[in-house]
Amino acid sequence: MNTLMIKNITSFIKFKPALAIGFLFSTSSLLFGTWVACIPGIKERLGFTDGSLGLSLLLSPLGAIAGMLLSTRVFSKIPIGKWMLNGFYLVCIIMIFQINSVNRLMFWICLFFYGLVSFLNGLSVNAAVNLLEKKHNRLLMSTCHGMYSLGGAVSAGLAVLLFSIHLPSGWQIVLVASVIVTVIFFSRNLLLDNRDIIHSRSGIKLPSPAILGISFICMVIFMAEGCVADWSAIYLKEILNSPKELVSLGYAGFSIAMTIGRLNGDQLIPGIGSKKIVIAGSLLAAIGFLIVVMAPGVLIAIGGYVLVGLGCSCIVPVLFSASANIPGVSTVEGFAMVTTGGLIGFLTGPSLIGIISEKTNLSKGLSLLILLTIAAAIVAWRNGFLVKKESLSADLPFDEQLY
Repeated sequence: MNTLMIKNITSFIKFKPALAIGFLFSTSSLLFGTWVACIPGIKERLGFTDGSLGLSLLLSPLGAIAGMLLSTRVFSKIPIGKWMLNGFYLVCIIMIFQINSVNRLMFWICLFFYGLVSFLNGLSVNAAVNLLEKKHNRLLMSTCHGMYSLGGAVSAGLAVLLFSIHLPSGWQIVLVASVIVTVIFFSRNLLLDNRDIIHSRSGIKLPSPAILGISFICMVIFMAEGCVADWSAIYLKEILNSPKELVSLGYAGFSIAMTIGRLNGDQLIPGIGSKKIVIAGSLLAAIGFLIVVMAPGVLIAIGGYVLVGLGCSCIVPVLFSASANIPGVSTVEGFAMVTTGGLIGFLTGPSLIGIISEKTNLSKGLSLLILLTIAAAIVAWRNGFLVKKESLSADLPFDEQLY
């Protein structure tokens, strides 16, 4: 790790309010990663076919859409800290029942409410980070999103460990959820200190051109992430004839680069500028995808995926910060619209690549991402709201100023 990242992480850990919210970010990916590892067993236990399981899994994004529609009403009545505390307790309980479902109806209900509560949880923690940044004059968003990436990495390793000791999936989620609930319980005072009501009106307005632009960029970046997750191993194996032991390294390289970029982001963003970060990151991702589709061998393609991870790493934190600071748009409205764009990209991107690949080949399917990331750079160049307020500091002031 470089010195800049070590200083940033050390400062972040010492700032307890930020660490408490950062843990919630890692909780989201830790639960999701545990759930993903348990899907094959659930499919077998409940007798799903590939098609029926795929249709069932659509209930989570439908729940997320319901969460979007409810978000302004919820956050006009419930303080953000109270929602964070109870929302993450609730999602742990839902996930325990979801993985231990005794029949399909129970499974379907859990999937829907998991999507709904997870959407509101995600909106609440991003809004809390935005408020904390303003209150303490310090960038935090990228590091918190880095905590999400770390949670995903931990969940992958933890799943391997727990399955290796033959712990049933139903008990795995109980163990993980119990640890999460315990940590949240001891952090409750820090979370409840966020007393803000973050929306003063009900109903969601039609999105402005600025929000639509930011949502489009978010859609492209989430689409890129989803496609790397779903297609990188297949591409390395089927197109480049990769040995079995190397097929997972494309996504691993992408994830590591994403985590490193985000943990450095709160220092890089103010130095480079938010708009330049999005433009340069989108173009770097485009170059990464170009290297992947043109690569003559596996190692070069893996290098391309690393560049995609570095390029994408800081873009989403910038987008969330920008969407929270658009005049005339509340924090909830901004986050809800941008998150919806990301959700659309993450869910539809892999399927779209699959359709194109079936008609042509996987290389041409992935080439679509080159065009889209270039388009994202152009939209960012023309969007005037991708500018972080100058008052937020790039320094590491927690030790001196907050204690």
